[in-house]
Formats: sequence, C-alpha cells, structure tokens
Amino acid sequence: MLNYWANYFTRNGIGVGMFLLAAVLLWMVFMIILPQLYMVDFSLRANVPPPKWGGEEHVYTLEHYKYLLYGSSKSAEQFNTIDLSVFGRTILAAVFVTIIDLCLCYPVAYYLAHVARGGWARLMIMSLIIPFWINEILRAFSFKVLFGTSGLINNALMAVGLIDQPYDFVRENVALYSGLSYAYILLMIFPIYNAIESLDKNQIEAARDMGSPWWRIHWRIVLPHAKPGICSGSTMVFMLSAGALAAPQVLGGPSSLWFTQIIYKAFNNSANWARGSAYALVLLLACIIFVLLMMRIFKVKLGEIAR
Repeated sequence: MLNYWANYFTRNGIGVGMFLLAAVLLWMVFMIILPQLYMVDFSLRANVPPPKWGGEEHVYTLEHYKYLLYGSSKSAEQFNTIDLSVFGRTILAAVFVTIIDLCLCYPVAYYLAHVARGGWARLMIMSLIIPFWINEILRAFSFKVLFGTSGLINNALMAVGLIDQPYDFVRENVALYSGLSYAYILLMIFPIYNAIESLDKNQIEAARDMGSPWWRIHWRIVLPHAKPGICSGSTMVFMLSAGALAAPQVLGGPSSLWFTQIIYKAFNNSANWARGSAYALVLLLACIIFVLLMMRIFKVKLGEIAR
C-alpha cells in the first residue's frame, strides 16, 4: 500500500496528487454518500409536512416499504400489484434493453478494434459520437416522430405493401425499447471496444490458421478477453435504463408506466418524499444486485471493470 501511494505521488507530484485526492473525496462524500444517507433517513420517516419535521409525528417507520409490498390498508388486494408489477416490468425491460445493446454493440466493437483501419475507423467512431451531441429529449422526440402512426417507418412499410394500415409502435413499446437501446449504445460499445482492442491479434490469427471457425474464435478467445468490457457496459446500460425518466415519459405507451415515473410522482405530485425515497432505494438495491450478479456471471472483479 505504501509503495502504491509513493508511486502515485511520484507520478503526479504532491500538489496535483493531493488535488486529485481531495476532488475525488469531495465528490464521493457530497455528491454520492451524503445524498444517499439523507435519502435512507427520508425513506424511514413518516410522511409529515415540513413544519412538523423533527417533531413527535416525524418518527421512524417501515410503512413506505410495506406500502410497496402490500399497498394501502384499505385495498382489498393482498399485495400492491400495481407498483410491484411496474417494478418487475421495469427491471425486465432494462434487462431486455441491455441484451439488445450487447447483441448490437459486440460486432461493432470487434469491427472497430480489429478490422477497421485508418480513416474508416475514425469515420465510424465520429458517426457514433456526433448524433449524441443532440439533447436526449430531442432524440426521444425524434424517435416518437420516427415510430409514429404517420412517421417514416409506417409510411415506408405501407409503401412497400407490408402493412395496410399504420402500426402503433408507441403503444406496443417498440419505440420505447428502441429509444432506450439507442440512448445508451455508446456506453456498451466503448467498454467492449477498449477490452477487445488490447487482445493480441496473433491469437486470432493462430486460431484461424489451425482451422477454428469464427464462432469458436469468439467463444474461446475474444469473449473471455472482453468479459470486463461486457460486464462494465452491461451494468451501465442496465442501471441507466432502469433509472430512465425522459424516454419513458416521451416514448412510453398507455400501459408502459416506468418505476421511475412512480418515484417522480411521489416527489413532485404527491409531495410524498418519504415514499419516493423508499422506492428509489429499492430501485438502487436492484441495480446493485444486478451489478454483483454480472460480476459473478462473468467472473470479473471490480478493479477489472474500472480499468
């Protein structure tokens, strides 16, 4: 440990090294740790008006977590089927979006790392980056226009005779899944690209010379080497998809309520910050469990993901 810090300060200098440590520490404490602790305290408090905060009614309770499971005591149902179904649907949808991005991005990342060269590689990277200069809200609305009943896709399908009348892509959540998959696609491509780029090309050439088919080369050589990048990209895409708000608001159909929308309503419409905090912490816990599960499946450590 002492050798690590000695090398750190030798590499960066005392002044820059202390500045970096202080910046990271302040960021962690004031932007991550304290807000989360404050939210934990909120989630365990009774929902009372601000003037009564700290009073006798502002006691610790688990009622907001119980509400997520069982709903109102006046409800005839045994469980809170609405909120629980929305939570489950959000998690499954985030997993689905993650799988879509992984299937789309792995071939692109491999092509960029081991096939594309020179100007063509730079052109492909710029083509991926430039569209994300546009605001996320505008991109979401552009997907709504694209997948609308009078949008480009419906007009093209009717023009070639595949459908007779416009298909409601928004109601069927096709627009939502497409928009979410596109919104976080770079967060999947570049971690995988960085991992595959460090792979020795001689290993691939040797496998080809020995007659190995392409699928075995990827299964036995490329994928094991790219595991940290796949795990990193999958966790980022999943967490951002599960916590998305703008895209579900714009692209979601009548039956596509997102768990973050329930949290938003608790904070802003119902003025129930305690319940909103409890729901947000449940979502955070689900994301942490997913990250740990991905690390377990791919057998990678946290340090490998952060490289």
